[in-house]
Amino acid sequence: MKKVMVVGAGTMGAGIAQVAAQSGYEVVFRSGSAANKGRDAVEKNLARLVEKGKMIQEEADSILKRIQGTTDYADGRDADLVIETTIEDMEVKKKLFKELDEIMRPEAIFVSNTSSLSITGMAAVTKRPEKVIGMHFFNPVPIMKLVEVIKGARTSDETYNVSCVFAEKMGKTPIKVEETPGFAVNRMLVPMINEAAFLLMEGVASPEDIDTGMKLGASHPIGPLALADMIGVDVCLAVMEVLYSEFGDSKYRPCPLMTKMVRAGYLGRKTKRGFFQY
Repeated sequence: MKKVMVVGAGTMGAGIAQVAAQSGYEVVFRSGSAANKGRDAVEKNLARLVEKGKMIQEEADSILKRIQGTTDYADGRDADLVIETTIEDMEVKKKLFKELDEIMRPEAIFVSNTSSLSITGMAAVTKRPEKVIGMHFFNPVPIMKLVEVIKGARTSDETYNVSCVFAEKMGKTPIKVEETPGFAVNRMLVPMINEAAFLLMEGVASPEDIDTGMKLGASHPIGPLALADMIGVDVCLAVMEVLYSEFGDSKYRPCPLMTKMVRAGYLGRKTKRGFFQY
């Protein structure tokens, strides 16, 4: 595997593109607006590393040379692997994979960075369901070591093995997860965040005290509400909605406060306001 196409120029897309290029892969970074939107985000990330003395400028320049920004899927038609990092919406992801299925070479592996959605459902709209897999990276991608590798009902063992090798070459630790709503980590983690939002909504404790309680009482490195702001309140809500819809269990009922915040545009760090202000 030599070439990777990343689709979606948000925080996760930029992080994955950066780490892939740092690991020696050629990267085509496709955004839907400006051709270099994603590449510019990577350049800013690398500039911060250089400024902090964690990377020399020559290394940053070398990484950037391996990233090609584009708005055209066809520029990545010869990629060995495509990673989508679009919004957490099944119909959006299905539409994308259906379109890519007509463009990419038959051998290419399709990867979704979804936080909770069905890999089997996405694979069903393609002519290559055995080559569709989930790779759930964690934010911030350059720092977080874990990748959940999720097999759909028709994902082949070969696709799984190749995806694990790809993750390892990027310095990540893959864990195998059979498809289930929310996978392994978010099925445990996001309901905790949801419960913290209920505590806040009910006036049980302040955001600061809720987070301090979990940091000092449970040895968590970051509190659940600050973590929600880092992940994106909208992403947390989307995961809870999937869990509630798929399992039909009241324990997964999304907190109304999170719904209200998303409607208000208070999504966390990316909008400078969530459970905390930034």
